Amino acid sequence: MANAIEAYGLVKKYGKVTALAGLDLAAAEGTVLGVLGPNGAGKTTAVSILTTLIEPDAGEATIAGIDLRKDPHGVRSRIGLSGQAVAVDEQLTGFENLDMIGRLYRLGRTRSRERATELLERFDLTEAAGRTIKTYSGGMRRRLDLAGALIAEPPVLFLDEPTAGLDPRSRNDLWTVIRELVGRGTTLLLTTQYLEEADQLANDIVVIDHGREIAHGTSRQLKRMIGGERIEVAVISHEDTPKVQRILAAHASGEIQHDPATNTLVAPIAGGAEILTQVLRALDAEGVMVEDIGLRRPTLDDVFLAITGRHAEEAPVATGEAVAAGGTA
Repeated sequence: MANAIEAYGLVKKYGKVTALAGLDLAAAEGTVLGVLGPNGAGKTTAVSILTTLIEPDAGEATIAGIDLRKDPHGVRSRIGLSGQAVAVDEQLTGFENLDMIGRLYRLGRTRSRERATELLERFDLTEAAGRTIKTYSGGMRRRLDLAGALIAEPPVLFLDEPTAGLDPRSRNDLWTVIRELVGRGTTLLLTTQYLEEADQLANDIVVIDHGREIAHGTSRQLKRMIGGERIEVAVISHEDTPKVQRILAAHASGEIQHDPATNTLVAPIAGGAEILTQVLRALDAEGVMVEDIGLRRPTLDDVFLAITGRHAEEAPVATGEAVAAGGTA
C-alpha cells in the first residue's frame, strides 16, 4: 500500500525556539494517522507545513505523490483542511458558506451548489442550510467546517484537533463521519490531545513531544510498552484491606499499589478475565464488600505518562507552537 503522506526530517524554528525537531510522518492510503501530543508539542506546526501554510526550515514531504516544496499548488489541489479555528463566515448561511468554498475551488456554479447540498445532507445540516452560522451550535459549526474541507473531494484530509471543545455527543457524531470518510478511501492525518480519540480512530499513532517523535505504533503496540492488564479494587471497609491485599497477591504479577485516600488497590496481572473471576470468588468467600472492581487495560494516557513523566493534558515547556498556530496546538 502506497503512502499518501510522507514527511522526513521536518524542522521549524522561531528564533531560539524549536517547534519541530526533525519529525518523520507517514500515512498509507485509506488510513488514519493519529498525531498525538499535548498543547505545544508541535502538532499544528506539522499540519501547517504539510498543508503549505508555512514552509519548513528543513525536511521534505510528499502529499498524494506531489512534492510539497516543488509543487505546493498541486498539493493544495489534493487536500482538505479543517483547523482548530472553525473557518466559516457567520454572516452567511450554511449553504452559502459551502457554495462559496466550492466557487473558490473553481468547481463552477452548478457543481458547487450540488456539492453544498450533498454535504449538508451528509452532515445532517439540511434543516439548518438556510440559517446564518451565528445561529449554529459549536457541533454544527464543526460539522460545517469539515464539510467545507470536503467540497473538492480531496483524497487527503488534515484534521487539526477537530473535536476540541465539543460535547461528548457531538464528538461521537464526528467520529462516525470520520470513519465513513476513511471507509470510502480518504487518507486522514488527525492531530489530537484526546487519547481516547486516537484510540478510537487511528490505524497508526505517532506520539510527539517538544517537536519530535517519542513513540510510534498502533494503539495496542503502544499500550504493550508499559505492560499488561491490572485489577483495580475499591474496598468499602479499611478493615477488609489486608484480606484484599492477600487475595490479590496470590494472582499478581508485580507490586500491588494501594491508594489509602480511596482505599483502592491495583494489582498487575497476566491472566485477564480468568484471573478477575478467581479474585471475585475469593473476595466473596472472604465476605469482602467492594465498591467497585474491574479489569483495566493500559490507556494511551498511561503510555504518555510512562514515556514523559506527565499526563498528556499537562502543558510542556513552550516549543513555539502558539507562535506557529496563533493559539494552542
